[in-house]
Amino acid sequence: MALTTLDLKTALIVVDLQKGLAGYPFIHPIGEVVDHTRALLDAFRRLGLPVVLVNVAGRAPGRTEQGPRASGAFADGWTDFLPELDQQPNDIVVTKQSWGAFASTGLEERLKALGVTQVVVTGVATATGVESTARQAYEAGFNVTLAFDAMTDARAEAHDYSLKNVFPRLGETGTSQEIIDLLTTRSV
Repeated sequence: MALTTLDLKTALIVVDLQKGLAGYPFIHPIGEVVDHTRALLDAFRRLGLPVVLVNVAGRAPGRTEQGPRASGAFADGWTDFLPELDQQPNDIVVTKQSWGAFASTGLEERLKALGVTQVVVTGVATATGVESTARQAYEAGFNVTLAFDAMTDARAEAHDYSLKNVFPRLGETGTSQEIIDLLTTRSV
């Protein structure tokens, strides 16, 4: 669904733009994703809207046939946010152990306590961290917007499937610039 509106109390959620994932072979250059995300960060911060920075530090417990589970032993700095995000003291920081930013993190309650009714989601990977966060936000009752030029995935088919088939069912999509333009022109 094309981008039409943003609520007065919209939060930006940046998923997994961290040092440990920056070197992955993504289909779109990570620098472009970070640049678009940074433009959104600057706009949200300038308007005093909530910013959520999410990193991943493991996996949820449970059975998997995809190999050994992360033991929590990451290289130094693996979970650190990319410096281009310019983490600020007022940013909400969420460390997750699952794909989505809402599962077992208290993020839903924190955002609702701030009066947030809509979220804009960016980050990596499109079909895992971003999509799971968007699904969880939708299920929690938030209006969802996805900045499609501020996300990427290691798998082109997964990225494309999320953009074409999943995201239109969860909310609206647009470019970072379209979102910034709506932020600056919405009613106060």
